[in-house]
Amino acid sequence: MHRGKGMKFVGDSRVPAERKPFVPKDYSEYPGKTEAFWPNYLLKEWMVGAVFLIGFLCLTVAHPSPLERVADPTDTGYIPLPDWYFLFLYQLLKYSFAAGPYTVIGALVIPGLAFGGLMLAPFIDRGPERRPSKRPLATGFMLLSVAAVFYLTWESVDQTDWEAKEKMGAISAVEIDKNADGYKIAEANTCLSCHGGELGGGAAAPKLTETGLSAEEIAEIAVKGRGNMPAGVFKGTDEELKVMSEYIAELK
Repeated sequence: MHRGKGMKFVGDSRVPAERKPFVPKDYSEYPGKTEAFWPNYLLKEWMVGAVFLIGFLCLTVAHPSPLERVADPTDTGYIPLPDWYFLFLYQLLKYSFAAGPYTVIGALVIPGLAFGGLMLAPFIDRGPERRPSKRPLATGFMLLSVAAVFYLTWESVDQTDWEAKEKMGAISAVEIDKNADGYKIAEANTCLSCHGGELGGGAAAPKLTETGLSAEEIAEIAVKGRGNMPAGVFKGTDEELKVMSEYIAELK
């Protein structure tokens, strides 16, 4: 072959004398081994994603998320628990080295190192081998991470009193007689603005149903206040106070 055959000089560079159109490789030459990314591979991915999406939507319709009662910030006995995929982080905060004054270690430092290592894994382990046995460091860290997540999740599930949590979060249906004198008195004294029209409470005030308090205790709180509720909110008469307190005490 002569030097420069099929080439022509353009300035200081060499370019082909004839431009040939780009023809994609015939993937049929390698059946089962490779295929075109567009549209073959993407079409399969979209079909699989659509099947999983439909299945997930069916599950959400058949099994709605378990709702609990309205959050009550004054209930110090309530057992908070995150969703199952955060249980391992929740359990991590129970250990002495990641709790109390060291909460930042369990909440930011350890998870940050773990997820940061996961993001940097492709840049750290750049070997050509794909077999797990040929990549001991990457395989070891992966197995260690999976084992840690499973162990912490199991410990969190095992240490949670699920029966007590279910009772605490149960939604209690209490019938509210809005035509009763006690309800009208509470409404006239702006009690419903904080405790809600259904007396179920909210972020500003606790619920007035199933309080476990006697009528006398409720009357004392209405006059003297408690917590975020200041004294002197109730402006009615002593007779109205008695009617309202007895009404609230009977909401069970």
